[in-house]
Amino acid sequence: MEYVFTLKYRLVAEDCDADAIVERLGEAGCDDATVGVGQPGRLGLLFTREGATAFEAVASALKDVKRAVPSARLVEAGPDFVGLTDVAEVAGVSRQNMRKLMVNHAMDFPAPVHEGSASVWHLADVLEWLIARGGYEIKTGVADVAKLAKQINLTKEVRQIEPRVSRQLGNLVA
Repeated sequence: MEYVFTLKYRLVAEDCDADAIVERLGEAGCDDATVGVGQPGRLGLLFTREGATAFEAVASALKDVKRAVPSARLVEAGPDFVGLTDVAEVAGVSRQNMRKLMVNHAMDFPAPVHEGSASVWHLADVLEWLIARGGYEIKTGVADVAKLAKQINLTKEVRQIEPRVSRQLGNLVA
């Protein structure tokens, strides 16, 4: 099955030659990715990768990038952090329809990761909610990739927490 996902990286100053990076990525098997190097010190990859599962496809891409650019640090896997417009596009409805669902089902609509003038959700949470409601055509594999991207991003963030602080906060944040 074919899976579509993004991987965004931060580059170190000593390894920012875009042409060399693109060449190394191709040699490492990332020829199924569109490479973005427009922002200095950043690398964005839009993959369309075959795999038996979403995990297999994304894990193989992570390994290939690590092999090609070992100094690169993962910033974000996607699709994960989204606004209502993004969710509406995935669900095949209008943004207005998505907002109406959010407002009319405020008690059980997934909580945003960030709330403000532009709220942000984990795509996996909203897709799970939409799938449970029924009536929405979510492309095969999209929910799987979104769920995996969320897990990758959360795992990456958890690794940055001090163990002592994590234990203390774990008791407070339930």
